[in-house]
Amino acid sequence: MASELSDKLTENIAAINKLLPIGTSFDLVTRDLYLGETKSYWLGINGFCKTEILQQIFSDLQNPLYTKDGQINDIVRYVNAKIGYAQVSFCDSWDEILRNVLSGPSVLFVDGFSLAILIDVRSYPTRGVAEPDAERITRGARDGFVETMLFNANLIRRRIRSPHLTFSVHSVGAESKTDVAIAYLNDCVNQELLSLLTQRIKKLQVTSLTMGAKSLEELLIKKRWWNPLPSIQLTERPDVACSYLLEGHILVIVDNSPLVLILPCTIFQFTQSAEDYYKSPLVGTYFRLVRFLCIPVSLLLMPLFLLITAYFPDLSESWQLLSTAKLAAPRLIFYVFAVEFILDLFKYSASLSSSRFSGSLSVVGGLIIGDIAVSLNWASVEVLFYAAVTLLASLSLSSVEFSDALRVYRILLLLATGFFGLYGFIISLALTILSVVTTPTFGGMSYFWPLFPLNCKALKRLLLRTPTAKAQPSSVWNRGHIDRPDQ
Repeated sequence: MASELSDKLTENIAAINKLLPIGTSFDLVTRDLYLGETKSYWLGINGFCKTEILQQIFSDLQNPLYTKDGQINDIVRYVNAKIGYAQVSFCDSWDEILRNVLSGPSVLFVDGFSLAILIDVRSYPTRGVAEPDAERITRGARDGFVETMLFNANLIRRRIRSPHLTFSVHSVGAESKTDVAIAYLNDCVNQELLSLLTQRIKKLQVTSLTMGAKSLEELLIKKRWWNPLPSIQLTERPDVACSYLLEGHILVIVDNSPLVLILPCTIFQFTQSAEDYYKSPLVGTYFRLVRFLCIPVSLLLMPLFLLITAYFPDLSESWQLLSTAKLAAPRLIFYVFAVEFILDLFKYSASLSSSRFSGSLSVVGGLIIGDIAVSLNWASVEVLFYAAVTLLASLSLSSVEFSDALRVYRILLLLATGFFGLYGFIISLALTILSVVTTPTFGGMSYFWPLFPLNCKALKRLLLRTPTAKAQPSSVWNRGHIDRPDQ
């Protein structure tokens, strides 16, 4: 079939019936219209079109005062004169027509013209812009990104009213044809990184983005199985996304996903929280440093406790790590793994349960099961205490992906320490550091910036919550060389 439209309406209708299941799929709606004496044909998707606006457009087009000439000689001038709706365009390509119709806009074919009229009156079903559960704060804005890309762009545009703010849209997926928007400030973005991202998205050869932004993240950065740390920061908060945008970062917005990708990414971004900026500088700095301290606590507390109590009992007794009598190493190892499994089970079940039950069930269930586990000698009070501290340290981290990666590293350390003692702990810790160091990033930029390459001013800004008057982004940070691998 030809890629361009015919000027005969009957041929265009026949082509549409071959391309789409007209009459079979209930949501495809068609309408035969007469514009004066000129026959036309309308096609749209039921539920995506605002019926009230379409009714007004059809009423105007068929108004005798509008169609007194009978015949249409110039389709462009006719549309410009007769259709007062703003979002109207022309198209002569079948590929473009199909992409638009399946995305929501409707199309009008007019006999005698090889141009189709695209009328964008779409209205997607969507939820409210409520605060995301995973990034709650005590103060500040309560809105969050939703599954509609246009609404997400509006939330960003509402905060940044700069003429340099740009949203470039691309289509990804041979079947899904998912809209992906790249948002950036043209006057402060890294143009080389922007060019690389645009080329990478255009060259993606996939059927669909099954899991939305998460699928796109895995396509942009191919990671090995031993790199569990996240390579791209995800956020559902518009204020967080806009703060990074003003610092020269690039946002990637995927339609049908409330997650927005932030590029470039460093490991220190996962230690930041919007809560710091809704408190005074001193209080925000204190909690930020506490959050940094929670990283080694979450990773090393349980492995070190297991190492000392199981393999260095004299040191454990002098430090009074165990209040009860000495426990055999196998029993301690069993206690640690049993408690780790139970706490992971509680955390996972609470995250998937209804909000009405997750809080009370996790607290009450934890108390009951912990008490029974101690009574049945399935755990000890000390192990429960250190495991609870580890869990609290993990929950204090603002990024769920980062916290889950630390949990994987902790399990590796526990397994190696439990079976091989001190040597296992040292080797597994070395493997963990190697895994962190080799974590890939988009464009090959440093994952440890501003620590490497060292940027003292940026590092100070990272560790300390700077007052607003001194924290205004005035220039783009130099993050080093961008790697351009052969695609």
